[in-house]
Amino acid sequence: MPKDPRIKKVLVIGSGPIIIGQAAEFDYSGTQACRALKAEGIETVLLNSNPATIMTDPDVADHVYIEPMTLEVVERILDIEKPDSVLPNLGGQMGLNLSMELARSGYLDRTGIRLLACKPETIDRAEDRELFKETMEKLHQPIIPSEVVETLQTASATRSSCARPLPWAAPAAASARPAKSSSRSAPTACAFPPSIRSLWKSASPAGKRSSMRSCATTRAT
Repeated sequence: MPKDPRIKKVLVIGSGPIIIGQAAEFDYSGTQACRALKAEGIETVLLNSNPATIMTDPDVADHVYIEPMTLEVVERILDIEKPDSVLPNLGGQMGLNLSMELARSGYLDRTGIRLLACKPETIDRAEDRELFKETMEKLHQPIIPSEVVETLQTASATRSSCARPLPWAAPAAASARPAKSSSRSAPTACAFPPSIRSLWKSASPAGKRSSMRSCATTRAT
């Protein structure tokens, strides 16, 4: 892919707080992105609230901001640095969320700053379960049957119309019981519908070798 001459300065959004020993891939990918951009002569600006990362080292990016990962902070940094582009997809969910907030607030349209690698519509289509389902169906890709419900009545109607396991919520009275209990919870079996079983068996090598037909769920006592 040829270099885009319009890209002169890029804001790279980091992943923010991460658990020690986890999500190191975001730190690695963000660090490599800054180094690759600098190697192409592009000025880099990095935002990350976590100082215990490699990407926040002074020699990784040209300008490093260790600030809270909020929309107000991102807009302030963009006003100061005035980059022409934002690279949002190397910081995990944090980067995607902040880029969508920038798009929905109208800041990107007002300033003309571009999102690199992905458009807001693409992020929204991948994040929204219903939009993602519609996209896969248009592409004739196999997906697990699903419905989006927002009320208990709709959920009950969906459960009765197609056999699929639903998450079980403990009744309100359960909150009054002690947190610790010596009794063990009893597992219950929930059967997958044939369409899900056939899809899982065809897509998973382990599924082709397995004859399992049910999953074990734990019912609260």
